[in-house]
Amino acid sequence: MTHDTTTDLIVIGGGLAGCEAAWQAAQRGIRVALYEMRPGISTGAHTGSNLAELVCSNSLGSDLPDRASGVLKNELRRMGSLLLGIAGETSLPAGGALAVDRSRFAQAVTEAICTHPNITVVRQEVEKISDQPTIIASGPLTSPALSMAIREITGNEHLYFYDAVAPIISGESINMEIAFRASRYEVGIQQTGDYINCPLSRAEYEDFVQALLQSEKVELRDFEANLEKGVRAGADRYFEGCLPVEILAKRGLDALAYGPMRPIGLIDPRTGKPPHAIVQLRQDNLAATLYNLVGFQTNLKYTEQRRVFHMIPGLGSAEFVRYGQMHRNTFIFSPAYLRPTLQYTSRDDLFFAGQITGVEGYVGNIGTGLLAGWNASRVLQGMEAITLPQTTMLGSLCEYITQAAPEDYQPMKANFGILPGMDFPEKKPGRRQKARYYAQRSRTDLEEFLCAIDDNPV
Repeated sequence: MTHDTTTDLIVIGGGLAGCEAAWQAAQRGIRVALYEMRPGISTGAHTGSNLAELVCSNSLGSDLPDRASGVLKNELRRMGSLLLGIAGETSLPAGGALAVDRSRFAQAVTEAICTHPNITVVRQEVEKISDQPTIIASGPLTSPALSMAIREITGNEHLYFYDAVAPIISGESINMEIAFRASRYEVGIQQTGDYINCPLSRAEYEDFVQALLQSEKVELRDFEANLEKGVRAGADRYFEGCLPVEILAKRGLDALAYGPMRPIGLIDPRTGKPPHAIVQLRQDNLAATLYNLVGFQTNLKYTEQRRVFHMIPGLGSAEFVRYGQMHRNTFIFSPAYLRPTLQYTSRDDLFFAGQITGVEGYVGNIGTGLLAGWNASRVLQGMEAITLPQTTMLGSLCEYITQAAPEDYQPMKANFGILPGMDFPEKKPGRRQKARYYAQRSRTDLEEFLCAIDDNPV
């Protein structure tokens, strides 16, 4: 890539992290060139040309203030995240979660980025890493050419794992005489409930699990054998937080009933009792015509998805708008290559952000984009890059991915387990009370930190 004197900063990748990074830098007066190879070159998972397209779930996770994902969202809102603001404007009913209309969300982000006076969007594949200040946020589906360029500077192999997306079905094809609307513990926006729930009796559940175990899957070389052997770094494997339902089913008869099909907090109105298991459907667009099967990432063949998922009560005639599928995700071994500032270890003006760093989840990707864009602008303006307090959720995520022990390293999403411990004001607080204490500490420490650095967008 030739040196561009009209650009201060290059951002590679128009996904969640890249868009947030470009915006944060541009808001601070930096001239940004945002490179996105779509639509000229497809990834196999994206369907359109808009920036920030959500290719898996349409949910950004819990928005409750005492949940890890909620804590991270509140941090990003406080730090002026563009994408969290747009997510709020395009949100859909989803109980205590933040779900968005995919199309409206991507369109709004694209418009905001493309109309920013300091951002130039370049629809072109990047094959070499420039010597100009750069943020690499190329995502889990980094192109082979750029992947090779990254490999050249790291001098090592990438790590890979398989990710999966859940099926989407037509809302009008759901049998509402069997399925029912409700949110767990009645937490939600809609009075009748934000989710459509398909209840299963014990017999129906056991038949469903057996069908999953006997179903045919798409062959992806030896990844299943490697997974079952426990092969870790450097091998083809799944991320634990996105396991296909058929893999979960192999862990035991009750694994799904305690996982994505847990019935806790729900009552079947037909019986007045909790079902043995439940399949939840979450609204996927504003018109409420599409619903995705929550937690039902899968690698089943399409014909098998129709056969097996039609066994779910209420989905006997379900029309599939999109089938579940698997794709390989790419991420670097961040503990060896990155600092908590998201700078490359041997180059101050090279940053990585998003899922390629090993941060999991939409909001984690947005958060690392925010920090990378912020720090890139500071470096360009002659200031030191910042390291967020480890007591914040984003600070702890960046600390984890860059400082984790090599033998234990795997992609990580926001959770209270990565935060440093604290002395609680009461003896033996409950799990939810502990979460509230952690959330309060995060707010306090982040506020003190932001006031101390006094670095806000222009």
